[in-house]
Amino acid sequence: MKRALGVAAVLVLGAAQAQASEVKPTDVKFEDGAIAMSLTGVAGDVEAGAKIMNKGAGNCVACHMIEDQSQLAFQGEIGPMLDGAGDRWSEAELRGIVANAKMMFEGTMMPSFYKTEGFIRLGNGYTGKSHEGDVAPLLTAQEIEDVVAYLMTLKYE
Repeated sequence: MKRALGVAAVLVLGAAQAQASEVKPTDVKFEDGAIAMSLTGVAGDVEAGAKIMNKGAGNCVACHMIEDQSQLAFQGEIGPMLDGAGDRWSEAELRGIVANAKMMFEGTMMPSFYKTEGFIRLGNGYTGKSHEGDVAPLLTAQEIEDVVAYLMTLKYE
């Protein structure tokens, strides 16, 4: 019983430390559109990143084609194909692109997935009313890291 409580305490402490090291959207440091440091200090989960991209919270396949996700019908053709993304961009560049592509590609249509301020005419869903209160990012810091981990696996063969 004591051992189980000790393990639980370590897990809670570890989760608290991971949470404490998370970079807030307003504190992200971009260098030429890239984000050099992890937003969480925790490695991204490739499988979770794939789920986020394929009709999950990110829904990246609405705009991008990914051969690795070919089981999904109706992939988008608005953004560039993501095959080879891990060869075309560094991890820091991918993190910056996913967090806020507008920092690297001026005028891009890609949403800023880790941004909470500086919006113009932010609405409250489809109500026709203005948003009230704080704005949450579209993806969490860990979800950004998960997507980046997945994108890093997309390499040319």
